[in-house]
Formats: sequence, structure tokens, C-alpha cells
Amino acid sequence: MTMSRTETPHSPPNSGAVPSPLEKAGEKAAMAPSDFIRTVVAQHVTEGRYQRIHTRFPPEPNGYLHIGHAKSICLNFGIAREFGGICNLRMDDTNPTKEDVEYVDSITEDVKWLIGGWADDRLGMKSKGKTPETQSVNGVADFHLAPAISNPKSEILEPFYASDYFAQLYEYALRLVKKGLAYVCDLSPEDTDKYRGAPDRPGQESPWRNRGLEENLDLFIRMKNGEFPDGSRTLRAKIDMASPNIWMRDPVLYRIRHAEHHHTGGTWCIYPMYDFAHCLSDYIEGITHSICTLEFEVHRPLYDWILENLDLPRPLPHQYEFARLSLGYTVMSKRKLMQLVNEGLVSGWDDPRMPTISGLRRRGVTPPALRDFAYNIGITKYNALTDVAVLEHAIRDDLNRRALRRLAVLRPIKVVLTNFPEGKTEELDAVNNPEDANAGTRKIPFSGVLYIEQDDFMENPSPKYFRLRPGGEVRLKYAYIIRCDEVVKDSSGKIVELRCTADLDSKSGGPTAGRKVKGTIHWVSADHAIDAEVRLYDRLFTVPEPDASGDFKQYLNPHSLEIVTAKCEPRVKDAKPELRYQFERLGYFCLDKDAQLSTDKTRLIFNRTITLKDTWAKEAHKSYE
Repeated sequence: MTMSRTETPHSPPNSGAVPSPLEKAGEKAAMAPSDFIRTVVAQHVTEGRYQRIHTRFPPEPNGYLHIGHAKSICLNFGIAREFGGICNLRMDDTNPTKEDVEYVDSITEDVKWLIGGWADDRLGMKSKGKTPETQSVNGVADFHLAPAISNPKSEILEPFYASDYFAQLYEYALRLVKKGLAYVCDLSPEDTDKYRGAPDRPGQESPWRNRGLEENLDLFIRMKNGEFPDGSRTLRAKIDMASPNIWMRDPVLYRIRHAEHHHTGGTWCIYPMYDFAHCLSDYIEGITHSICTLEFEVHRPLYDWILENLDLPRPLPHQYEFARLSLGYTVMSKRKLMQLVNEGLVSGWDDPRMPTISGLRRRGVTPPALRDFAYNIGITKYNALTDVAVLEHAIRDDLNRRALRRLAVLRPIKVVLTNFPEGKTEELDAVNNPEDANAGTRKIPFSGVLYIEQDDFMENPSPKYFRLRPGGEVRLKYAYIIRCDEVVKDSSGKIVELRCTADLDSKSGGPTAGRKVKGTIHWVSADHAIDAEVRLYDRLFTVPEPDASGDFKQYLNPHSLEIVTAKCEPRVKDAKPELRYQFERLGYFCLDKDAQLSTDKTRLIFNRTITLKDTWAKEAHKSYE
């Protein structure tokens, strides 16, 4: 299902008379994409079911976010934005052996970058160090943690953490034990899996399933106190070992793990399982719509069972599922991405070839491009492979509007204009961005010695080759028409120089300026050119589904990175990291952070974000050598 929209994700909100919060929510919802989740939320807003729509984005901090997470971020924050709600950023950090502060910091940075100027006013954060408050609701003790309402400059905000709820989650687990709905099990992890059975056969009850209430309480408290080794005991829900849903067969709620936690240190030695912590974290934060990817659909009965059996006094959150993003020529598994990093197959999590948000950012992709992509691919209940060309189109469309044009030659070949006055330099006018009338023009120097692209000359061309050839003519963009008179080669037969004649009346405003030639190429004045390291990035894999079969690493693209020294017009030295550039006829580029970190502050390093056209389309039926 493709979403319809009349407003791009980066469009400014409407101005005018100040509407009510409900009216504002209705206006944004009317301009937003249409999908089954938004339809549900819109119905709830109409019914007045909730005081405020409250979503959350809850990654586990065990790796960097990737473009699949970007889809979820745009959905959760988009709904909060469109319906006047809040979206909490929460770390679902219940596994101390795989999580790290590095990942927490990167996730926070990526989310703020992606929603900046779009939905950052919808971001739910909490005061640093704040934990749930105990309150009484209808005479029942309840735990709640709301987002920080105000943010004075002296207040430090941080994401929500599931680990901040460990004390409350433990209390909830005790309630289930006291109700006879949870028990301590001594089965090993291997036997627990074995006793669970399979989808086509029921599970087998644990020998310890019918332990008495007092014994279960005693053992669970002793688990918390650190009396037992890892893996020796678990706390399990008592549900139904014959359930057709395998997740309802007495799932594990707590396991023993004597490990330091990145956020709580050594305070705890028992840790809640994701399914137990997730639904209760949603409840504690007052989440109304808990939006997950489709693989959690079978977990929803457990999500509801836990909440419904704790006699919670406030409205319960509800889980909704959508199909995760699968993108061509990409792998999304954190495990596989980590493998690429750990084995040195890429330079790190933010390698511009990686599908991570930090990698895309370093490559030069902008937040509006990612949001536009996320909006246009749609939200469905069906898993499907999204063509990477859809993402590339969104990137090109965005950069075409914003990128400043510059001249650069990636693989230079020298051109000498034999009839241009020696030592003379002209200043020519060049457009900064034809898509933006306010971008203005700039001056570029022109001299009798130039660089052009090697690909723009062919000694023995095909009939449809319209660039420079021996005896042929081509126009130099913003400048003259030239004719190639002589090809100069070295002793090995390599072309080192082209000697050409310029039609000096063919510049704009000249007598022959209107003379037609079929080809126009770019160039750089050799006397004024500055050098820049240019990293030419391409797709990381050679096939659309690299992890469909076998070892995904066998499909790594050996040409995914090429580094060249380019000759650039002088204005390139003023490039800024926050801006994007189109090297005319070549592609879109941005400054790499290595240039900023270099001790040589004049060093220029550019990353190619994307080519001007899809160069893979015509190669679709070819294989790499």
C-alpha cells in the first residue's frame, strides 16, 4: 500500500489563527500519510479515548540504528506530530552483556538528528536520574514516569531507560508470584527450550511448575539477592504449556545474570526478559499506542496477559504491528552489521557504505530525504522487499533542490587550448543552483590549460558518443566550444594531453554563442585547480538480497569504495560540512568528518553521497568479474 500525502515530511506547519490542540491534531492528520495504524489513532482521537496520544521508540542499545529503525522513528514520531502527541525515546536495556553506553549515545544522536526541525517538539525525555513515582490510583499503588514538561537550561534531560524501572518490574513480578501466576523453575536453559515443545506439538510442564507460593517467593527473593549462579533458576509465568502460541507456554520472565549493567552498574543480578519489561515499561510511561514490527505479533497475547493479570488501575497500552523494512542490496541484521564492523570489512558503524543512520549521515544523506523515503514506502502488514532505487530517488530529489553546484574533475586529462592567450585568465559566471533562484551565481576562473574527465574523451568512439573526440567539437559548460586537434601520448601509449582550439566567439553573448553542438562537458582551470580527496561510495552488496542464502559476505561489492584525487574549482575550498554539493555531471558530495578531524585544516575530503543517475539500472543483467 502506497501512502498518499500532500505535505512532505519537512514541510512547515500551517500558520494563522491558533487552533485548539484537537484541531491542530486534525489538521496535521489530514495532511499526513494514510495507513491502517494512523486510521486507528485517528479513530481514537475522534472518540476522545485518550487525553493525549503517546507513542515510543524503544531500541535495545546493542548496536547502531539502521535505516529500518528510521522507518519506525518516522512512524512513531510522525504519529505524535500529526496528532498532537508525545513520543518517548526509551532504551530497552534489559540485557547487560550486549549493551553499552556507546550505543545509547549513538542512538540518542541519531534520533535527534532525524527528527530535528520536524518533530523534535514531540520528543519525550525525562529529567536525568528521575525514576518512576509511586502514586495511588483508585486506592491501588501505581508506578508512573511522565516526560519532562519544561526544560529550564539548568535541567539535564536524558532518554527513558527500562533499567530505571527494575525495582518496579521486580514488584510487579512479586505480584504475579503472590497470585500464583509465576513460579521459580530449576530447568536449565537447554531443558527449558526442550520442554517448550514445538508449533506442532504441546510443551511439557516443568517439574517445578507446582511449587508452593511461599517457596516461590523465597526462591525469587534469593535470586534477587544473588544466592544462585547464572542459569540455575528462572522465574516463569504460569500460563498454558499446551497453548498453540509457543510464546504463551510458561515464558521466562526473569533470568539470573551476574553482570555489570551500563546504567545500573552492579545493583542487580536478575534481569527481566524483553517481553516482561516492554509492556510494563509502556504502562509506566503512559504509552497509548505501542507500535512494533510484525515479528512481535505473536508476542501480543503475552503483552496483554501480563498487563491484564496485574490489576493495573490506569488505562492499558495496546500493541500494533507493521511490516519491518527490507531494503535491496542491504543487510539489516544487527548481528551481521556488527560482523562487518568487527571483521574490518567496513571502517566502522558510521562507514558511509553502511545502512546505519550514522553511516547515511556521514555519506551526506539528509533527514528530509530519509523522512520522505519512510513516508512514501508505506506502512503495511505484509513483508516485502523495497527496491533500493526508491531510497536513492528520495535522496536525489532532496539533494537536487538543496545542493550547491561546483565544478570538479575526478579523473583528469589535460587539455591545452592552443589559441587562447598564454597567461590570460577570464572570470566566468556559473549558477549555484538552478533549482533555487535565490542561490545566485559565482565566478569561476578559465585559462588556456584545463582538466576534463578522462571519460569525456574517446579516441575511437562509438557512433552515439557525443563528447570530445579527435576532430570533434564539444561545449565547455559556462564557456567556449572547443575542437580536438591533436592527441599527445607518452612512450607507453597513454594519453597525457589533448591539444584543442577554442571558438573564442562562442562564449555566452558572443557572435557564435548560439552555435549548436551535441555535447557539453565540465572542466576545471589547471592553473587554479585545488586538490581534494574524493571517496566514491557505491552499494555495499552486488545482489538485491545478500542474506537470502549462504554467506552474505560473498556478495560484498569489491568496487563499493574508490578513492581518487580530484581537481576542483577554487570555491570548493570554502565547503562547509553542513552543506551539500553537486559536482556537475558527476553526483552529490559532502565533506567527510575526517577533513574536520585532520591536523591539516586545509585538507579536503569529500564523500560521494550518490550519482546523478541510477548507474545500476543498465548493469542489472551483468555480473561482477
